[in-house]
Amino acid sequence: MKKVIAGAAILAALAAPAFAWEGQVVACYDKVWVPAKYHTSKTLIMAAHTEWEHNANGQMVKMHYPAVYKENKSMAAPGHYVAVKAPCS
Repeated sequence: MKKVIAGAAILAALAAPAFAWEGQVVACYDKVWVPAKYHTSKTLIMAAHTEWEHNANGQMVKMHYPAVYKENKSMAAPGHYVAVKAPCS
C-alpha cells in the first residue's frame, strides 16, 4: 500500500506543472485557400472581315464575320494556403 501511495505522490508531483500552466490566447488564424493566378494573352487567328455572299434565291447578302482569337494561358503563381487573422471563438 505504501508503494501505491508513494507512486501516486511521485506521479502527481510530475504531472502538477502540466496542470498548473495556463496560457493566454494571443491571436487566432484561419487557413484560407488562395487559387492559382494565371497570365492570359490572345493571339489573332482570323481578322474581322465583311464579305458579299449569294443566297439560294439569287439575292446578295453582306455578311460580317468577327475576329477569332486563341487564348494563351500560363500559370503565374500556383494555388496555396495563407493564414488570415480571425476572431477567436
